[in-house]
Amino acid sequence: MSDNQPLSNVEDLNTSESRKRQRQTDANSAGNDVEEKNASSAVEPQAKRHKTIDTLFFGAKKPSGAVATGASSSSILPKLNAIPFSMVSYVNSMSDEEKSLLKLECEVMGKSWLKVLKDEIRKPYFLTLKRFLLKQGVHSTEDTPPNVKVYPPPKWIYSWSQTPLGKVRVVILGQDPYHGPGQAHGLCFSVMKGVTTPPSLKNGHSEFLLEAQRLKCHYLQIFAEIKAEYPEFKIPNHGNLSAWAEAGVLLLNSALTVEAGRPNSHAEKGWEKFTDSVIDIVDKYGGANLPSGANREATGFGRGVVFMAWGVHAGKRVARMSKTKHLILKSAHPSPHSFEKGFSGNGHFKKANEWLETKYGADARVDWCSLD
Repeated sequence: MSDNQPLSNVEDLNTSESRKRQRQTDANSAGNDVEEKNASSAVEPQAKRHKTIDTLFFGAKKPSGAVATGASSSSILPKLNAIPFSMVSYVNSMSDEEKSLLKLECEVMGKSWLKVLKDEIRKPYFLTLKRFLLKQGVHSTEDTPPNVKVYPPPKWIYSWSQTPLGKVRVVILGQDPYHGPGQAHGLCFSVMKGVTTPPSLKNGHSEFLLEAQRLKCHYLQIFAEIKAEYPEFKIPNHGNLSAWAEAGVLLLNSALTVEAGRPNSHAEKGWEKFTDSVIDIVDKYGGANLPSGANREATGFGRGVVFMAWGVHAGKRVARMSKTKHLILKSAHPSPHSFEKGFSGNGHFKKANEWLETKYGADARVDWCSLD
């Protein structure tokens, strides 16, 4: 994976029934739709998708009576892969202002997430948030620092959504993106490759732990815990956790943006309400496409995931989650102030794999040691 590209846009697959409904909707719509791909072509080129989005937003007239195709309005929860979604119909149902404000979401948000969050991002609070970000210089994927004083760069704000919803098995909750240059890329506790990891981290666990605390880098202290649980773990020379995201670990911050050099500067702007909705969606559909064994009827619905809630803030966010459906793992935050007060020795990574194997089989385990 290129260090300068977001995660591959790998989405959940539609059932034949939903694809049929989508084709019927598209037949009455202008322009070319961005469709779900089959398993052999699940990775969709970003350039092609962006070209199609540009056509939708700027090149086609809105047909009369266009209605967005979305989740069933029935009180019965539909299966994830049976939820129809047409990008053409969705965009054509927007007002001109919505098209301007939500272009980024339609361009880069993973489609398995967009189809279940499509109504959420049109709510007044989210549009207010987008107006705020617009004033901050966040317009499109072409915006990059230093022109934009917001991290991560816009094209990576929704990197977390490239973990397909139906394949989410673990959720790790963060709070705020890193606010220094070249660090944040849309995944909590993760930094871009190229952020230097000191050579002394190769000297053994004790020295590693001391250095992690001195540098105040959360990912280094997470590595220290993994090393304690899995002694065979070879500490990488970077802090990029994209491999976990590709393996079904949702790395989600409370606020998805931050002003350069100002931690928590975008708190209470609306992101928390949005990411709470993301957590609620995981409750409904997280792991929907994981192996179901003999119980095939369970496929398509969320049957439980592992939540890792580190610190008081994260603990509050999962308080409403069912402890019988999910595995809720709480501990102190992996910060220098609390690492030795409950994070170190929490055993979360092994506990997560034991629970996943019991519930979904050995293939559901996460290889925490593979980060290259």
